[in-house]
Amino acid sequence: MTSATPSIGTSPSSSSSLRGDVDYDVLIVGAGLSGVAAAHHLRERCPSARFAILESRSTMGGTWDLFRYPGVRSDSDMFTLGYSFRPWHGEKSISGGQTILDYIRDTAKAFGIDKIIKFGHKVTSANWDSQAARWTVQVHRTEGNVDMETRYTCKFLYMCSGYYDYDEGHEPRWPDMEKFKGRIVHPQHWPADLAYADKRVVVIGSGATAVTLVPAMADTAKHVTMLQRSPTYIFSLPARDKFANTLRKWLPSTLAHKLIRSKNVLLTMYLYNRARRKPEETKQLLIRAAGWQLGPEFDVDKHMTPRYNPWDQRLCLVPNGDLFKAVRAGKASIATDEIERFTETGVRLRSGEHLDADLVITATGLKLKMLGGSVISVDGRQISLGDTVSYKGMMYSDVPNLASSFGYTNASWTLKAELIAQYVCRLVNHMKANHYDVCVPRLRENEMGSLPAVDLTSGYIQRASNILPKQGLHKPWKYHQNYLLDLASLRFGALSDGVMQFERRPMTTARLKREAQEPA
Repeated sequence: MTSATPSIGTSPSSSSSLRGDVDYDVLIVGAGLSGVAAAHHLRERCPSARFAILESRSTMGGTWDLFRYPGVRSDSDMFTLGYSFRPWHGEKSISGGQTILDYIRDTAKAFGIDKIIKFGHKVTSANWDSQAARWTVQVHRTEGNVDMETRYTCKFLYMCSGYYDYDEGHEPRWPDMEKFKGRIVHPQHWPADLAYADKRVVVIGSGATAVTLVPAMADTAKHVTMLQRSPTYIFSLPARDKFANTLRKWLPSTLAHKLIRSKNVLLTMYLYNRARRKPEETKQLLIRAAGWQLGPEFDVDKHMTPRYNPWDQRLCLVPNGDLFKAVRAGKASIATDEIERFTETGVRLRSGEHLDADLVITATGLKLKMLGGSVISVDGRQISLGDTVSYKGMMYSDVPNLASSFGYTNASWTLKAELIAQYVCRLVNHMKANHYDVCVPRLRENEMGSLPAVDLTSGYIQRASNILPKQGLHKPWKYHQNYLLDLASLRFGALSDGVMQFERRPMTTARLKREAQEPA
């Protein structure tokens, strides 16, 4: 067993000397968008807390460092995807992946967070020891060509590793794929040497990745076809927010950022709630808007009319209508059908149509992987998240001193991630002030979680239903997907709500009694 060494800006606790581990108050797992937010709020709100970030990869940035396919960009506006504590100064509200990655890295550097990241540290398992009131975290560590096992301990484990598998995406198989003489690529692992100039490209899928790839490749490829089994709701917004850019000319940066962020939060909430209250009206509005941009000759009923209501699955954003423009210009097309088999020269569809292709991109979705794939156990008993109920969308029933960052499905990820970070800071400070060792949400008698925590019908959610926690019918076990309700609950709500239990170890209780009996 190789002992760990403390990172810059942190110091090991003397209580860790039992096994040569390094002990922290908080360990953050993941150095992406959520991890940087978590570290910033801990530093600002819990200045005495010892913490570090464990990152499995050799670079930071998470999603935005991993995805390198053409056109990769945000599908949320950057005033809400960006941090509340670091105003977004870019001209584009809908921004490219490299710009977002630079923003995350610059933020980490500006606040000194980059100095407390331990790269090449992949958390493989974590076990909660009730007697010690500590997590023991097993880490597979890579330095150059050398692999080793390292162990850390911490009072609180904060998972910011996202919700999907970084190693592989969802890759369904179709008959005769091996006969295809071209190249088949999944966008999650885009080859740096992939050339598609003057090639016929088929992009399988209709989600956010597909609608991003098609217009990005269309200017260079000979032709790009988006092959979808069924349509998705696709809507267009300007890449530049004129209101925001005007406001920033006249107001101080911080004030302008707050106003723009608030406007975008409220507008997004209004549009989402209206869509859920009036699904048919919203459906027709989205379909008509797409049809207007695609032109009168386009078969909107076949290619732009989904089988489900808006927000049963996420909507797809295309900035400046780039997908619609590519289709209308004849550089791209949309086919709605199912694959019968691959051929040497392309894809044969159930309808009998053949799509000629030199290159096939399988934009067929993600594979979910909760908590970075780490095996979590309590006193040696392995925890299956599918058997737990989510508390406030961030903790799990009967799992002590552990939180995970899980953003919104109907708004910017960062909005919820920052609220969770602020709540974790409240917990840490409350426990320290009151000498508590344990915080654990417990279901009351007759309470249960019977609903999926994420109520989308998207394939990637349904495929992972067995690994996702449940949610209850009432707060604090119910997912709101509502920023204002979560703001009230996580930033201002009582910590002791009858569900969150705070406990002391017998050793702590005895120490407090001794101290109370000692003369002043």
